[in-house]
Amino acid sequence: MKIILAGGSGFLGRALARYFAAAGWEVVILTRSPKPGHGTVREVDWDARTLAPWKEELEGATAIVNLTGRSVDCRYHAANRKEILESRVDSTRVLGNAVAQCTRPPRVWLNAGTATIYRHTFGKAWDENGEIAGTPEANDEFSVQVAQAWEAALNEAQTPATRKVILRSAMVLGHARNSVFPVLRRLVRLGLGGRMGDGRQFVSWIHVDDFCHAIEWLINHDDLAGPVNLAAPNPLPNHEFMRTLREACHMPFGLPAPASMLEVGAFFLRTETEQILKSRRVVPRRLLESGFQFRHPYLRGAADNLLQPPANGS
Repeated sequence: MKIILAGGSGFLGRALARYFAAAGWEVVILTRSPKPGHGTVREVDWDARTLAPWKEELEGATAIVNLTGRSVDCRYHAANRKEILESRVDSTRVLGNAVAQCTRPPRVWLNAGTATIYRHTFGKAWDENGEIAGTPEANDEFSVQVAQAWEAALNEAQTPATRKVILRSAMVLGHARNSVFPVLRRLVRLGLGGRMGDGRQFVSWIHVDDFCHAIEWLINHDDLAGPVNLAAPNPLPNHEFMRTLREACHMPFGLPAPASMLEVGAFFLRTETEQILKSRRVVPRRLLESGFQFRHPYLRGAADNLLQPPANGS
């Protein structure tokens, strides 16, 4: 069993590499800065834009997971918008070209996407048939356009022998320094873990263990293709989300941050308030209907687990 992790040098790629290597898989990480491999994990050079010797790694592979994309934790000025869009679309297109040229193409291709594609909502939760639209109130039109272009690049790839899955992922909670949970934990412990904005916006999330388990599940279930929501089944309003984190950290209070304060903070931190203020209420209907069982379906249990030291030191 061989898995290709394109753009796999970040938080999620490293988590998947550990997960599949522990299960005995051969793991190949496609990255711009390859390092010496260890065990069954190898790193191979690629630029995420052009066909090169890396494409030979796809021959006979069981699965590809494409995680490539410039971080959206930045200000959305013209240069960053261009890089955010092109890094996702170009990497997807070049992988499609590589798969199309394979004599023994991979069985399945899982391409990252985002739950941000769904319309900002305080109403019913969106499953995979949810409404796709930007909302001026959430200032998310650019993000939705990127998500649509990203998915279109995958759908346009001519890979008839390879099943394709779109990973509409929510925020993934894990230990790694470049993931969001350590940031939230630090805010809570500093007494800054109150509601953000008016606190009504829903937060969708998934524990990193469930994310990895879901990837394996999707690889092994040939009947699952197209968009799949990767999110725990119990999203929470922001005020409840932050209260749950405070309770898990035994912090009795948390100062709220009104929207105006968030705008100032986002400017100085070089990011966008859309990441915090958009209401993402997403549920994993297709995973649940296929029989997938979440190990961490509720935030309190997920937070308690993540507040323990990681077993592997990562």
